[in-house]
Amino acid sequence: MSETGAGRRLCLTSLSHLRDKRLRRILQLSGYDLRLGKPRDEDAIAVWGYRPTSKRGEALADRTGAPLLRLEDAFLRSIHPGRSGAPMIGLILDHKGMYFDARQPSDLEDILQNDPLDQTDLLNRARAGMHAMRHQEITKYTAFDPQAPTPEPGYVLVIDQARDDASIHLGGANAHHFSEMLTEAQLDYPNSRIVIKGHPDTRAGYRKGYFGPENQTDRISYLSEAVSPWQLLEGAVAVYVVTSQLGFEAIMIGHRPQVFGQPFYAGWGLTEDRIDVPRRGRKLTKSQLFAGAMLLYPTWYDPTRDKIGRFEDSLRTLSAETRAWREDHIGSIATGMRLWKRGHLKRVFGKLRFEDRFEKAVHLAQSEGVPVMAWAGKVSPDLRSRTENAAVDLHRVEDGFLRSKGLGAELIPPLSLVRDTTGIYYDPTTASDLEAAVAAAATFPPEALHRARDLRHRIVDLGLSKYNLTADGSLPEIPAGKVAVLVPGQVEDDASIRLGAGAIKRNADLLSAARDAFPDAYLIYKPHPDVEAGLRPGKLSEAEKEAADFVAENASPTALLDLVSRVWTMTSALGFEALLREVPVTTLGTPFYAGWGLTDDRDIYPNAKARRTARPDLDALTHATLIAYPRYFDPVTRRACSPEVIVERLASNTLPALQPAHRALSKLQGLFASQSWLWR
Repeated sequence: MSETGAGRRLCLTSLSHLRDKRLRRILQLSGYDLRLGKPRDEDAIAVWGYRPTSKRGEALADRTGAPLLRLEDAFLRSIHPGRSGAPMIGLILDHKGMYFDARQPSDLEDILQNDPLDQTDLLNRARAGMHAMRHQEITKYTAFDPQAPTPEPGYVLVIDQARDDASIHLGGANAHHFSEMLTEAQLDYPNSRIVIKGHPDTRAGYRKGYFGPENQTDRISYLSEAVSPWQLLEGAVAVYVVTSQLGFEAIMIGHRPQVFGQPFYAGWGLTEDRIDVPRRGRKLTKSQLFAGAMLLYPTWYDPTRDKIGRFEDSLRTLSAETRAWREDHIGSIATGMRLWKRGHLKRVFGKLRFEDRFEKAVHLAQSEGVPVMAWAGKVSPDLRSRTENAAVDLHRVEDGFLRSKGLGAELIPPLSLVRDTTGIYYDPTTASDLEAAVAAAATFPPEALHRARDLRHRIVDLGLSKYNLTADGSLPEIPAGKVAVLVPGQVEDDASIRLGAGAIKRNADLLSAARDAFPDAYLIYKPHPDVEAGLRPGKLSEAEKEAADFVAENASPTALLDLVSRVWTMTSALGFEALLREVPVTTLGTPFYAGWGLTDDRDIYPNAKARRTARPDLDALTHATLIAYPRYFDPVTRRACSPEVIVERLASNTLPALQPAHRALSKLQGLFASQSWLWR
C-alpha cells in the first residue's frame, strides 16, 4: 500500500475530483486533508495520471515547489468502467511517477526493484490472489459473461488497445509497434490462427483501436465481444502485447508474453521484451510481481467496512458484486415466492418480475430469454417439465448456511441465499451446483484454501450457526466416563427429509436408532428451533423423549457441539456445523456434506454416492459450502458482500432491527401457520 498522507493537506486541481465521493473518501481515509487552491508550505498537489487536466497541477507544482501525487485507478477497478459512474475499489497514489510511465521510476518500480519480496506470508497471499482472480474470472472491469464463447483453443492472441492511450506513448510505443506486433505474430507462428482482441472501449464506441474488422484474413480474426480474458488467455498458444494489462494477467497463468512496449511488468525476466528497459535488471517470479503490483502498490478500499484494507477484502467485494451482476443482469421471472419474501429477493437479485401462475412465468421467460426462478421447495414436476419443454433455464433458490439472526419461519430475511442452476443442495437425487463446487475445491492448491480455513476458525471461535438464536436453555452435565452423542431433530416435512433421508425419516426413529447404536452413550436430543417455536411439525411425545438422556430445549447448538463426541443425524445442517468444529458425524441420509469421505455414512443415496467421488478436505468443503455456493447480502450497505462481512455483522450484532410491520406479519404467521395463503 502506498504511504499515507498522515494529515497532510492535498490540493486538488480539478473540481471533478471533489465531486467523486469514492475518490474523496479513499484520499481522506489515506490521511489527506483535501483542499482546492494554491498550496501552502508542506502541501502536496494531486493530479490524475497524465491526463490533459494534469498539466495545470504540474505547472502549479513547478511554480511552488510542491510535490506531486499522481492518482490512477488500481489494476482492479469495478464492474463497469469509470465513465459509467461505477465507484472504484482501489486507487494508486504514486509519489515518484506512474506505473505506465517508463520514462522515469515509479513507486511500483521501486517496490519491484528494491523490496525483498521474499516473505512467506506475502508470497502465499500472492499465490492465493492469482488463483482467486483466475478462478472467479476477475479483471480490471468485470462486466462480461464467462459463458460467452471464445475461439477454439490453439490460436495466437494479439491484444489491441485504445488508440493514443497514455500507457502506449509513455510506455515507449506508438502505432508502428502495433503493426510490427501483428506482423511478428504471423511470422513466428506461420501455421497458427491469429485472434486480435479488441479493447472494450472500442466496442463501446468511446475510442478507436489500432485494429478492427478490416484486419481480418483467412488466418486473422478480430474479436470485439466481451468475453472472459482468462478463458481467452488459456486458449492461446502465445500472447502478443504492447502495454496492455492483459500481458500482466497472461503472466499470472503461465504465459511468457511477447512485449512490444515498456509496461510495468516488462524487464523482470517474465516476458520476451522487444524494447529493453535498462533500469530493470532484477529477475522476479510471477508471485513476486503480483505481490508488488497488487498487494503492496495500490491503496485498496473496502466499501462494506468503509476503510482502507487489504487487497483480499477489495477482491472479495468486487467478486461478490460481479457474481451478482453476472447472474442477475438479464433478469428473471420469479414464481412460487411467498409474499413476505419478495421485497428482500428483489433487493438481492435485482431484476425480478413475480408471476404466481407458473405457466405464465414459463411463457414470459421463454419470450424474454431469461430464466425462471422458483423457491426450491415449490418446484413441482409440472414446473420442471414445462421449463424443459420450453428450453427455459430453471433456477432454484433457497436459504444459505449462515442464514440470519432469527428464524425464517418468523419471517427474518436471510443474509445468504443460494441460486442453483442445476438442482438444489438438499436433493441428492440429482446433481447440484454445490456438488460441482465441492469437486472443484478439492483440486485447489493449499494457499487457495487458507481463506476457507480462516473463515471456518472465525465462525467456530465466535460460536456462529445457521440461525444464531438467543439461547436461554440449560446445557447438560456429561457424566464422567460417558461418551456424549448429539441427535439434532429436524422439521419432518422439510424437503431435505423428503428427498434426502434414508429409511429413517422421523425424529423419534432417529433418536431410537441412536440409542440402539450407542446403548451406553449420553444422548442429547436437540429439537429443531422451528419445531420448538411451534411453527413446523416434528415434535416428540414425552414417551419418545425417554430415549434421550437430556432434551436440550432452547439450548445453543454451538455450545452443545463443544460438549459432544459425535453427531448422529438424518440430514441436519447441524451435521455440517459439527464438521466445521471437527466433530465426527454419522449420517442416516444424504445431506450435502455426506459422501465426500468426511462423514460416517450409513444410508446414502446410491446415485449421490456415485457422483460424489471427489475427496475434499474440510477446508475445501468449507470453501464450496460457505464461499463458492451461496451469495451474501449486507443489510447495512444493501449490497452484495463476502461471507466474512456477514460473520462480522452477526458477531457484532450490527444488523438492522426488524421493522414493526415485519414483526406483526411474523405474529400473524404464528397464529395462522396452517393457512395456506400465508405460504404462497
